[in-house]
Amino acid sequence: MLEFWWAPMLHRRDIYTRPWVRRTLGSGIRLGNAYPALLAPSIVMPLPAGVNQDLASRIRFLSLWQSIGRVFFQLKLTTTLKQAAYPFGILRERNFGLLWTSMALAGTGMQMEALALGWLVLIRTDDPFLVGLIASARMALNFLALFSGAIADRMPRQRLLAAVMFGMSLLGIGMLVLLFSGRLETWHLFALVLTGGMIRLFQMPSAQALVADILPEDRLSTGAALTTMGMNLNTVVGPLVGGFLFQSAGPKGVYVVIAFLYFFAGIFALSLQVSQSTAKSREDSVLRSMLDGLKYVKGQQVLWAVLVLAVILNFTGWPLHTSLMPVFARDVLGRDSAGLGMLMAAFGIGSLIGSTGLASVRNLQNAGKLMILSVFVWHGLMMVFAASHSFYVSMGILVFTGMAFSSTQVSMLTVILRTTMPEFRGRIMGLRQLAIYSFTFGSMNSGFIAGNWSAPWAANFNAAVGIGLTGILALLTPKLRRA
Repeated sequence: MLEFWWAPMLHRRDIYTRPWVRRTLGSGIRLGNAYPALLAPSIVMPLPAGVNQDLASRIRFLSLWQSIGRVFFQLKLTTTLKQAAYPFGILRERNFGLLWTSMALAGTGMQMEALALGWLVLIRTDDPFLVGLIASARMALNFLALFSGAIADRMPRQRLLAAVMFGMSLLGIGMLVLLFSGRLETWHLFALVLTGGMIRLFQMPSAQALVADILPEDRLSTGAALTTMGMNLNTVVGPLVGGFLFQSAGPKGVYVVIAFLYFFAGIFALSLQVSQSTAKSREDSVLRSMLDGLKYVKGQQVLWAVLVLAVILNFTGWPLHTSLMPVFARDVLGRDSAGLGMLMAAFGIGSLIGSTGLASVRNLQNAGKLMILSVFVWHGLMMVFAASHSFYVSMGILVFTGMAFSSTQVSMLTVILRTTMPEFRGRIMGLRQLAIYSFTFGSMNSGFIAGNWSAPWAANFNAAVGIGLTGILALLTPKLRRA
């Protein structure tokens, strides 16, 4: 007797071509003649004519293994899906979901603004140096970042973050007033950018310290990866939307969207309910808090090494996808603002892939080694990008460059959050933002080299300097390699 659950094996017609089946059938009767009946919901069915007991045993054996295979496949698929969904589970936590959304909206607005400013200055002045200068002006006040970090340790961080978002929304409205009135001058752009840079000083210390305030320690690496993933998502959406919007609606349309994005980011930040037990007592002065933060970093090799590395990267690596990219798009690859948006989006897609992959890694290990290796890959790909004159090849290179970039950022944030004591997180993230100040000089230097020689020369110079300095730092700081 042939039971019903063997039927799927008989349904496979390729079984008839196998030698042992052909030998056993003897009479040449095809099992396929019987498979419509076998699919009926019967419990027991007779063997088809011409099928002996040996064949039936073999069919039962193969069908059993087929059933076991299905079970294991389903279990493996379920496990794989659970592992893939694991990092996104913390987005269901109310506070982290609100924080992530606020940062994502603000980051998209910031990326759109960076593209609009760079392209606006380039078409108004035709000066690559001024393009680099406007990008560096956004970070010009970062030398005050330690002060902003001390403030973030002394007051509710969610309220501070909301104030930043609403302030940036007001600046977007101010830019719209100048655009619609027709009175916009180049110096207005620099004034607005400097003001925005001063307001944004408080964004990074408050937002990234909130990640550690909200999540338990064993999920900090996942939170860091998802935070970086959100920022990388901005580098995809922001440039694409900003580039095509600039082309179709001009800078006015871009800044309308920017103002709304910052406004809603402030609403989400204001909705956070975080018990901040790490706030510094107001009995100590801000100056004293700043000095305590510096002493703390001095005694932690891992922390000061990460901050030095951040200085190096902002001088050498960041100018490629910010201040140099408009020059590459127009002068090297012959593209307009939409092409610039596509290039920046390719970099963002790579960044998104890299951070999403790291987000699925539970409790990331060897973050120090991963960070150093990622820096080398990032800067090596900068040289490859500088050698390309094909638009689509350049886009492909930027995807891999973005992956190395995001790997660097995720591992760096993971090391900082794991190493820093809770009561110092605001000040340490302020110092991390202070390291971004080197981007001001890196951007100006890149613009100077691009204006006097070419953008590829600037990219190659930055890559060589970045690889050399990172190698020296890695040799001098063994604790960083073991972090």
